[in-house]
Amino acid sequence: MRFISESPEKRVPCYRVLDDNGEIVKYSNYVQVSKEMGVKMYSDMVTLQTMDNIFYEVQRQGRISFYLTQMGEEAVNIASAAALAPDDIILPQYREPGVLLWRGFTLQQFVHQCFGNTHDFGKGRQMPIHYGSNQHNYFTVSSPIATQLPQAVGAAYSLKMDGKSACAVTFCGDGATSEGDFHAAMNFAAVMEAPVVFICRNNGWAISTPVEDQFRSDGIVVKGKAYGIWSIRVDGNDALAVYSAVHTAREIAIKEKRPVLIEALTYRVGHHSTSDDSTKYRGTDEIEYWKMARNPVNRFKRWVERNGWWSDKDELELRSSVRKQLMHAIQVAEKAQKPPLQDLFNDVYDQIPSNLQEQERLIRKTIEKHPKDYPSDVPL
Repeated sequence: MRFISESPEKRVPCYRVLDDNGEIVKYSNYVQVSKEMGVKMYSDMVTLQTMDNIFYEVQRQGRISFYLTQMGEEAVNIASAAALAPDDIILPQYREPGVLLWRGFTLQQFVHQCFGNTHDFGKGRQMPIHYGSNQHNYFTVSSPIATQLPQAVGAAYSLKMDGKSACAVTFCGDGATSEGDFHAAMNFAAVMEAPVVFICRNNGWAISTPVEDQFRSDGIVVKGKAYGIWSIRVDGNDALAVYSAVHTAREIAIKEKRPVLIEALTYRVGHHSTSDDSTKYRGTDEIEYWKMARNPVNRFKRWVERNGWWSDKDELELRSSVRKQLMHAIQVAEKAQKPPLQDLFNDVYDQIPSNLQEQERLIRKTIEKHPKDYPSDVPL
């Protein structure tokens, strides 16, 4: 009689390519990155970083209602996107706008969504940062945790049935692995042999819950083995490692028609969102260490500079340009008209049912009765 122990003594190793100084780790194997690709990856990481800083301040000024940053997780965002093809379907959680940025979603489109005006593809019905784009095969963000995971498996299975040379890619955080949908999706994908890549950002915190209180296992990577899924643990702050792992996982998913799980070890430097103050549950010294010593943008920058692909002049020009573009985009978005009241009720049914007609009638009656309590910039 022999029981399997709860966890092996030796932890699953973490795949790295760049050390903390941006130098190639000896004997590491990785997918080569061209100058054009490397420069675009770094430029988009800086753009994402700048976008976060400005949007965070805009929210604090009361100009948008909510925001959520990617600080500390820029490499997972951009490097994973760089390793995928445009036909691959993305089902995000909510901390992956870098994937959409890489695919061509403009800064103006990001701003329109956060301000919820008539140019927002969601017609102002969603909270800020709930981006989506049919053009870029990027499913709209939804707040409930892990619901996108089983949906991604279904999307991947449809790609397999249609014989497409593409896969579905879905993201989640470490907290999502405590949801039933995570386990249902893993088992569903394994049994159906669906070409889906699960990318879990293990950033240490599920809002205020540390990973120590989240699970007893050796992280997330071992959960894949339990369901019969190929898995890898990667340094999520190493852009080259993330790129190589996702590039290879995509090939496995498509060619071998099987799911792959990637655990990206990273750290959420920012607060969970603008509704959170993370200094209430973690030390500022911990945050500062990851912000400075383990910064993924700085690490990749050193590698790009060492290759002779980037200069101080390039840095200044890029940061100045992105900031100007964002400030202009914000001015445009603030002046744009808000969606009309009727947009609260349309686009779901071909013929609006009686219960929604009644709701619209009641809200219009309430506005007539209390006009000062209703925003004057929303067309009736």
